[in-house]
Amino acid sequence: MRQRIFFKLLAAFALVMAAAIVALIFPSRSLILLLLAVAIALLIAGVVSALTARRLRHIIHFADRIATGDLEAQIAENSSDEIGQVASSLDAAVRRLKGNFAELETSKHQLETLLNSMEDAVIAVGPDDRVQWVNNSLDKMVPQGARLDSPVEETIRDPDFLQAVHSASKEIKVSTSRARSILPGRTFDVTAAPLPGGGAVAVLRDLTETERVEKTRRDFIANVSHELRTPLTSVQGYTETLLDGGMDNGHTREFLDIIRKNATRMSRLTEDLLTLARVESGEHQFDIQPVPPAELLREAVQHFRESARAQGIELQLEDSTSGFVAADREAIRQVFSNLVDNALKYGASGGKIVLGARALGESVEFHVQDFGPGISSEHIPRLFERFYRVDKARSRESGGTGLGLAIAKHIMFAHHGSIRAESELNHGSRFIFTLPAVEEIPQ
Repeated sequence: MRQRIFFKLLAAFALVMAAAIVALIFPSRSLILLLLAVAIALLIAGVVSALTARRLRHIIHFADRIATGDLEAQIAENSSDEIGQVASSLDAAVRRLKGNFAELETSKHQLETLLNSMEDAVIAVGPDDRVQWVNNSLDKMVPQGARLDSPVEETIRDPDFLQAVHSASKEIKVSTSRARSILPGRTFDVTAAPLPGGGAVAVLRDLTETERVEKTRRDFIANVSHELRTPLTSVQGYTETLLDGGMDNGHTREFLDIIRKNATRMSRLTEDLLTLARVESGEHQFDIQPVPPAELLREAVQHFRESARAQGIELQLEDSTSGFVAADREAIRQVFSNLVDNALKYGASGGKIVLGARALGESVEFHVQDFGPGISSEHIPRLFERFYRVDKARSRESGGTGLGLAIAKHIMFAHHGSIRAESELNHGSRFIFTLPAVEEIPQ
């Protein structure tokens, strides 16, 4: 059954041979029978050849479609002869090829999805130094956008980045560098690895925030060391004086008072550091409840009234508002304490301090205003940094730790509020913070 073409041709040959045998047996009709046999044999051979040629043309057309990438092509061949077997084998091979391509497309899509979901920027560069592929992070990072099949220098011009990519591509090894000119003010860690077919793939990790945190940590340690060094030196010096016989010169009480002040200062600094650490890390759990703004203002005024009166400063309560704010009483009391205490220290020359609150959309805005010398504009953006002081000598003399406003800022963040400062030289300062307005206990 599988040798149909061969049998058809063999039948035509057999027919001619049979006619020749009959011609030998019956000489009188030999010519007519021979011609008839040859005609039938030629007809059979012609039909078989035409059918075979048509089927072969179908296979050629099928192969041409596959060559152009049309994997949906099929051969309409149901015969089981030699050509049918070839067609079936080709059809099966194409189905397997189609399945392999589908798997490759799925893997490619998964890889692209994975790379596009990365925060790090990824770029693939070919052996001709042209961009082959970038992920979404890199495309968004580059101001002019990445252009595929363009020289890599048109996308990223940083020399350290380019050096790492070229080194990985030519030396066939992983290369790293630190790029600082890709974007202004940003630092990237570059890791480039060679690709199997030539070129390299590079991953760019933004280290800006990491370096900022590291610098903040170093500055924090340096500031703490500096803040502790002065009182510790003072305590050590006066203690040694007393031990060396200073009690006999009549200054014992004075020395002990200086030691006490410096010990108190270190205690306050340590307490503020612990408070800032707990608030900043989120370890401190705030008991946020609906509180009337007027109560927070009255408590602040009552707490500082005697201290203000002793300094000849009038403490006024002006604007207020109804309703409630979401607040932790103790935490907001600490914020008011820091702001009013600063106003008493640095704005006493104005003669009065004003506290108030007003409704502002979905929040309530509180303010503490003094009428002292004010703060120069270059200092305002840094007022809420840890250990930042406008007048360093006066702040230390008054016992300030330089952490009060930083603590207030983080308390506001924990309350989903904000805090800022407004000031003008010779016209006083105004510190403003906001709290969310609520009607009932937040769930």
